[in-house]
Amino acid sequence: MIQGLLLFNDWLNGIVWGPPFMILLVGTGAYLTIRLGFFQFTHLGFAWQRTFGTLLRRRAVTEAGAISSFQAVTSAMAATIGVGNIAGVATAIALGGPGAVFWMWVVALVGMATKLAEATLGLKYRQVESDGKVHGGVFYYIEYGLGRRWKWLAILYAFLAGLAAFGIGNMVQANTMAHALNTGMGIPPWVTGLAVMALVAAVTLGGIQRIALTAERIVPLMALIYVIGAIGVLVVFYDQIPAAFGQIFAGAFSASSAVGGFAGATVAMAIRYGIARGIFSNEAGLGSASIVHAQARNKPYGQGLWGMWEVFIDTLVVCTMTALVILVTGVIQTGQTGAELTTSAFMAGLPGIGGWIVLLAIVLFSYTTMLTWNFYGEKSWEYVFGSRVVLPYRVIFICFLYLGAIGGLATVWDVADTLNGLMAAPNLIALIVLAGVLVKEKTKYLKEEREAAQRESDQTRSSDGDS
Repeated sequence: MIQGLLLFNDWLNGIVWGPPFMILLVGTGAYLTIRLGFFQFTHLGFAWQRTFGTLLRRRAVTEAGAISSFQAVTSAMAATIGVGNIAGVATAIALGGPGAVFWMWVVALVGMATKLAEATLGLKYRQVESDGKVHGGVFYYIEYGLGRRWKWLAILYAFLAGLAAFGIGNMVQANTMAHALNTGMGIPPWVTGLAVMALVAAVTLGGIQRIALTAERIVPLMALIYVIGAIGVLVVFYDQIPAAFGQIFAGAFSASSAVGGFAGATVAMAIRYGIARGIFSNEAGLGSASIVHAQARNKPYGQGLWGMWEVFIDTLVVCTMTALVILVTGVIQTGQTGAELTTSAFMAGLPGIGGWIVLLAIVLFSYTTMLTWNFYGEKSWEYVFGSRVVLPYRVIFICFLYLGAIGGLATVWDVADTLNGLMAAPNLIALIVLAGVLVKEKTKYLKEEREAAQRESDQTRSSDGDS
């Protein structure tokens, strides 16, 4: 029975991640990039000023919402900055060769527009109850953006997203954490499983406010520690950095030769694993982040700007650091994969402390990912089954953490990949149809920002004149 299900998943995975889906995924990001005037490239400085730049100065917020914009993006990044940045990148390189990293970059560059769109639409079409409770996400912008006749597609997405949460945000995270703690500290997987169940329950049972508060405190710190550690390794092997980039660009367009335990990869493998692991890491195209961005106190397009940075930091910074560390240290020759490969790379550059940095990152990255994906899953199934499903979903989600901790890694990753692809399709369709709405939101937002800047300038001149 189980073997039959695994064979079916392999067959379905081949269809889901075949050429048509790859074209739809990357093509949607490229289409949105063109429709928005290459916004993620031409307005990167502007986006910084309106997002992280606002943290340095207080701006009045009048919009409704359950959490702040920064809490929304850190909660979303809690889901994206997970084991995909450590084990996922290593697996992509081990199976697809160094060229897979190039295709991760491609997905990220167009994915910045995709995530901008998801965050914008998630907030624009959200529903706010009289008591202030907020509901939003892909299923709402399908239903209210495309129209009620498309509700079947919204229900399909929500159902698939609720299932996918058990893979990408649950068992994969618990499995990688348990394996890392078992290898690094000798802690049995069943012990990790029980511990993570308790820790996740302690936060998720408190709802989005407690999840957001936890993410706001942990995510920036954990990302900073990991990046500093990676920079330390790159300093040690600085002379190998040009060669590493050469491997990435060469492998993207030509077959990689066999090295050590690495059997070599075709261009098709580089594209397939680069895109799949890139999506697993930054989730651009899955639409999941729109669920938490909809909770923010912000204007729709203003929140979309935060979504851009989510992809930039996750893939172009954190994933790139992991890839470079693996390539400059030459550990690809060991034949290892997953978190073990990344750990070996860090230990090669920073003996002693390197392994502990990766272990700490795995624990924190996977933990925060579990928190946000629990919220994604319960909100998705709440849309389908009503509020009565929320508590049972949380309980089931927590129980699956234990199963993930003691399960097999390869099987968990394969199932997660399949579910990711299935849930992305309805979202990508909605983004393409609603591209015109995004263009209007962009125009409206930029006009309001220019008018606000003009008023501030007039007030400053008036104040100077009075003095």
